[in-house]
Formats: sequence, C-alpha cells, structure tokens
Amino acid sequence: MMQSSQLFKGIDILRNLSIGEFFMFFVYLALILIAKSLVLFLFRKLSPSKDFKERIYPVIEDVLNWLVLYGGILFFLFYFSREQWLTLPFYETEGVEISILLIIVAIMIVTFASRLIKAFNHYVMPFVYEQFNIDIGMGYTINRLLYYVVMFLALAISFTTVGLDLTALGFVFSVLGIGIGFGVRNIAANFVSGIIILFERPMEVGEMVEIDKKIGRITKIKLRSTVIETLKEGTLVVPNQYFIEQIVKNRSSAQLYARVVVSVEYGSDTERIERILKDAAIKAAELMKGIPEKKADVRFIDFRNSALDFQVEVQVADVEMKERLESNIRHAIAEDFINHDVKLAKTVYETQ
Repeated sequence: MMQSSQLFKGIDILRNLSIGEFFMFFVYLALILIAKSLVLFLFRKLSPSKDFKERIYPVIEDVLNWLVLYGGILFFLFYFSREQWLTLPFYETEGVEISILLIIVAIMIVTFASRLIKAFNHYVMPFVYEQFNIDIGMGYTINRLLYYVVMFLALAISFTTVGLDLTALGFVFSVLGIGIGFGVRNIAANFVSGIIILFERPMEVGEMVEIDKKIGRITKIKLRSTVIETLKEGTLVVPNQYFIEQIVKNRSSAQLYARVVVSVEYGSDTERIERILKDAAIKAAELMKGIPEKKADVRFIDFRNSALDFQVEVQVADVEMKERLESNIRHAIAEDFINHDVKLAKTVYETQ
C-alpha cells in the first residue's frame, strides 16, 4: 500500500492548484458551449425543409453533443497535462495506482458505452428490424437487453480499470443483499417481473391496456416499472409486479365499446326503457363521425336495491371517441327520459 505521507503529499499538491488556470479553463469551455448552441441555432433557422428538421437535425445535435462532451474531457486532459496532480497516484490497490486521470478514463468508458449503445439502438437497429420483419415489441425487448449487457460490461471494465476486484465486490454485494433483502424485496420483485415481461412479452410497447378502469398506451417497459400514457389521467408509472400478479386487460386486439350504465326505478316498463335507451344511443352515435357501426346494444343486466340496471354499448374506434360518445349518450338519455317521464332509481339514503 502507498505510504500515508505520499497521500498527504498529493493532497498538498491539490491545495496549491491555480485558481486562475481553472477559471480560464471554464471560460474556454463556456466558449465551446456557446459555439455549439450557435451552430445548432443556425442549422435550425437556416434549414427550410421540415424533413431536415425532423430527421437530419436530431442526428447533427447528437453528434455535436458527443463532440462537446468528449472534446471537453480531452481538452481538460490536454490543458492540465503538465500538472503533477493529474497523474499523481493517491491510492494503490492490487498493483494498480489510482489517479485522477485513471478515474476520468473509467468515467469516459461508462458514458461512452451508454451513448454508443443508445445511438446504435436508435439509428441502426430499426433498419435491422425492418429487414427481418421484427415487430415493435420484440425490437424494444432486444434494445433493452443489448443496453443492459453493454452497460454491465462497461461497468465491469471501468471497475477493473480503477483496480476494484470484481470477485471481492461480488462478495460484498452478496453480503449486503442478505442484510437488506427484506427491505428491498418489493424492488427485487419488480425487477424480476420486468425481466419476465421483457422475455415472455405478455404485453408490448405500443399496446393499449386497461388498469383500474383507465385505458392507456404502453410507452416504456423498464426493469422496475412500466410507463403508460393515458388520454386524460396523464402518465401512469406502474410497478411491473402488478402486471404479473393482477389481471390486466389488453385492449389492443379487443373491440372497444362506449358503455353507459343506467338505473331506473323498480316497476318501470323494461321493454319500453330498452327502446328509449337504444334510440338515444343511436341518435348520439349518428352525430359523431368515425363510429364503426352506428347501432347500439342494450341489455337489462341486474336488479339492485329497488332499481333496474341497463347497460348501453356502442362500438368505437379509439379511447378518445369512447369518452366523447359516452358523454353524448348520457345527454341523449337524460333528454329522452325527461320527454318520456322516466324516473331514475333513488339511492338508499334518498328513500330513508
């Protein structure tokens, strides 16, 4: 092991760093960032083509971000290359001398691997999936697996670079895992559930699902949670364990219906109520465009607390149409009930 005096010597060198040199470095770095922003601004303003802004501009932006990030790191190493503190080892383990330079290299390995695999999945893999007719869900699964494998290898290489023994590190994590296992069992369950979803693919990115009477489209499947975009409730972040343990309705392949349940008072003419509901539903459907079939299905579904329950169904094309048509059907039913003197069922507290 390195003597403590040598470690203190390194600390003394760090204390004597020139503030002026660091200030000038950050000034140069700020000029580089301003230049990048100016180049992007010119590309965005001077390119008249919409196709250029949607396809070419994001690529140029990614390339410039790469150049600025790694160019900035290389500029840092070049600017302070003559400084002793950059290469002075402040710790030694397993024959590897750890210095600031070595730590920067390890960080560059991880960040470069992350950016490289993301760019590869974004720009290269879609063409591969198109050639082999791979659907979106399977492509998303492959992308995530590639990302996790590459990042695991990058982290292993970076740990090895800075002298960490992976065998010892694994032993430490196993001991910690036993100690905190009970505290993070839900996280572990969600993690395993995420792996099951990625491999078994009971649901895929882009599919419509219904959770707690909320319908939305799956946008991301992560290892711990799944992101669902709904029409009005916003973004739902659902733990993956929920999909494994609960019954989740997949609405992608099923027909979608606008449904309205109405309760009328006991003693009403059920066949007359059914005709009124059907006429109201058809009238509401005819006022909307895009309805697949302008016909309604009305069923007498239940007796409940001195009430008669009816359900009205009309097939729709999407979730937005479903919500708008359900509102229109309720308006039409309310109007027809008033015209035909039909009374809604009273709740329990109203009869007391």
